[in-house]
This record gives sequence, C-alpha cells and structure tokens, in this order.
Amino acid sequence: MVKLDIISDPICPWCYIGKTNLDKALAEIPDHPFTIEWHPFQLNPDMPAEGMDRRAYLEGKFGGKEGAIKAYAPVVEHAEKSGAHINFEAIKKTPNTIDAHRLIHWAGIEQRQLFVVDLLFKAYFVDGRDIGDHEVLADIADTAEMDAAMVTKLLASDADVDDIRARDKHSREMGVNSVPTFIVANQHAIPGAQPPDMWVQVIKDIMGQLAATEG
Repeated sequence: MVKLDIISDPICPWCYIGKTNLDKALAEIPDHPFTIEWHPFQLNPDMPAEGMDRRAYLEGKFGGKEGAIKAYAPVVEHAEKSGAHINFEAIKKTPNTIDAHRLIHWAGIEQRQLFVVDLLFKAYFVDGRDIGDHEVLADIADTAEMDAAMVTKLLASDADVDDIRARDKHSREMGVNSVPTFIVANQHAIPGAQPPDMWVQVIKDIMGQLAATEG
C-alpha cells in the first residue's frame, strides 16, 4: 500500500472539489494502492470560536462584494465541472474549524475518517450547516456510527486542540501554504484540486512501479 496524506480544511471549496476529483479516479481504479489519511490545516486560524457571517468574512477578505464574486468565479466553474455541488445561498456562516478537525482526527482512530470528511463537506457546502457547532458535529459523528455522546463530551473539553494546532503548524513549517495539498508516499507533494485524469495517471504509474518492484 502507498500512503496518501491529504492536508485540508473542511470549509475550503478547493478541498471539496479536489476530493470529488480524487474520488472519481479511485472509483475508476478500485484496486488502487492508496491508504488515505486526512490532516488539519485551518484557513482561518484566528477565526472567532463562534465563526463569522460569511458575506462579511468574504467581503473583508477579498476587499468588498465585487472582489469576493471575482475570487469565487473559478470556484463556481470548477465545482460545476467536477460535479461537486455547492449551495452558496445556504452557507450563512464561516465557522472556526478547529472542532471539525478534532472530529476528523477522532474518526481516524475509529476507522471512520473518510466517512466523516464526506459528511462534513456535505453538511457545509450542500446543506449550509454550521460545522463549528457542537450539536452539528455530534450529529455527523452519529451518522458516521461513532459514539455521539462521547464526541459531545470531548468537544466540550480541550482534548487534542493542542495536537491539531501543532500538526497544522508542522504542515506550514514543511512549506504547505495552501490547501488541498496531497502528499504521495511521504515524498511527492501535489498541490491543488487536480483533475481526475491526472490522479488516474498517478495511480497507474504507482501501480506500475509496485508491479516492477514485486516482479
């Protein structure tokens, strides 16, 4: 097996599009060699714990309404192309994602990580839910067949907050400054939401190398 580490933030539209594209390639080659693990990166580490009104956040980040619309035009285009459904009208808040990252981490311990990542993207981008809200996160945990009561208890504590921040910091120190970033076999960094055919080629190349090594 080959490790594929994905550095991502669940409110990042390019991460959602990148995962949608990767999923298409994995479905095309179901015997792919990847073992996938998701890692934390906060686009907005200084976001207030309660989050912010999304419109105010985007206009502040991109210098007004026109700047926000212009910045998001490529997102809309690539989302449609990939089939990643984004319901922009439904998204009212930009949350702080530290707790969503904690849930992804705990899901990994219980072999539920891919399921939880899927549910977080859907909750935020399709349903417009606040994935900084503990009740929403507990509901997602329950859907993923995790212990929602235990997750609620952990969310109310500071469990693994320092660990998540340290892992985020480590990624930045390694040179990661945007997400998604995909790291293949601890060696090759692939930045951005790559198209499915690129992933198909990467998978075929790796499988060819593995076959040659085993042969």
